Amino acid sequence: MISYKNIHKAFDIPVLTGVDLTVETGEMFALFGPSGTGKSVLMKTTLSLVVPDLGDVEVDGLSVYEGPSSNLEKIRRKIGYVFQHAALFDSLNVYENVSMGLPEDEISRLTTAELSRRVWETLEIVNLEPREILSKLPSELSGGMKKRVGIARAIVGRPEILLWDEPTTGLDPINTAAVERLIKRLSTELEVTSLLVTHDVEGGLQMCDRVAMLSGGTLRFVGTPQEFRDSPDTVVRAFVDRAAAIAALDMAVV
Repeated sequence: MISYKNIHKAFDIPVLTGVDLTVETGEMFALFGPSGTGKSVLMKTTLSLVVPDLGDVEVDGLSVYEGPSSNLEKIRRKIGYVFQHAALFDSLNVYENVSMGLPEDEISRLTTAELSRRVWETLEIVNLEPREILSKLPSELSGGMKKRVGIARAIVGRPEILLWDEPTTGLDPINTAAVERLIKRLSTELEVTSLLVTHDVEGGLQMCDRVAMLSGGTLRFVGTPQEFRDSPDTVVRAFVDRAAAIAALDMAVV
């Protein structure tokens, strides 16, 4: 479904130096790595939010960078993007924020009642009570609720692919677990292909079919969660051990 081909990107210094990775149709795939290794940069090349210096991305057989310009519009219609900090529009209420996830031409075809029903149903899917929050501004929502509204905006257009960019950043362990259960459920119920960039290694290992680790601008590991846990690679081993220690500390604080 998604194929990254020899992706290079530098911001003064190299960030990605020849990444080749394929995410299969219907797969739930997690991308790990220390901060600054280019996880989110790689994900953003999928939609041309970041343009690689070299390489191409194919989505469902369509080239993002080497095909006709019309490809990008077709690709963006297939994808829902969950941003790291929800990225809600502060001046818009929940109804308006979720509506922004629909293409303009689709909004123009829907009646007011149809649009309201679509937003209402989508909020229910992410376990929010529409009647209570539709008119609220982002400043009136908790961190967990903002995350769910951001997810609702990503899925309201009924995408085939969901890109999750650090969806649990800033949440406490309890809300992190709740959002991760939601991610797993949505990926299954909506029958989508999911690519998850996350710092929560244990959560990603529990949710995903396969995982990869970026280190030094290249892929250090690609395989199943169990293969990742059992990897003899010293860099992977150190990353797994550090992530486990941080997770244990977080739970102790709670």
